[in-house]
Amino acid sequence: MKAVNKRNLTVIALVVFLAVLALWRNNPAESVSVFEQQNESIAGNAVKSGQLAPESTLQGDGGKTYTIGGPKEKAVLLNFWASWCEPCKMEAPELNALAEKYKDSLDIYGINVTSHDYKPNAERFIKKYSLTFPVMFDLKGDVFAQYHGIAFPTNVLIDKNGVISEIVLGLLTPEELEEKIKAVTEP
Repeated sequence: MKAVNKRNLTVIALVVFLAVLALWRNNPAESVSVFEQQNESIAGNAVKSGQLAPESTLQGDGGKTYTIGGPKEKAVLLNFWASWCEPCKMEAPELNALAEKYKDSLDIYGINVTSHDYKPNAERFIKKYSLTFPVMFDLKGDVFAQYHGIAFPTNVLIDKNGVISEIVLGLLTPEELEEKIKAVTEP
């Protein structure tokens, strides 16, 4: 692994550790998990689990327009990513596999947060990882901001009724992500 990649992973791990430590020190007596505390403090009055996903429209790779939010025929996984993000690179092949496995009950939308990226690099990422699901470009970061995104990847699970099931900051193991998908796709 290149020294730059190791440094990036070390910085990400340090930031997560410090955020968890700060949250724990501020609320040690509460029985809420650290990650629920983190999501609550980050989101403030923003969208949360149990609320309707905000409606947004983004243009995808190839010019097609996609609408996010509202009731759908399938559950939706929004995957916010950037081309320079190492965890996003690790997650991309698994997302392809999950898109194929759950194609009848789940739509995966990749959303490149282009305001934190460079569009030509994002386009190369799409080709390199042969992404099989629709990819959109959040050019100004407006949609990412609606979910108060602070980390890459950020995955948002939305049920068929358009209700946010969960917002996941950071990388999960393939098994953990699949369990969350099962929870939102199975009746």
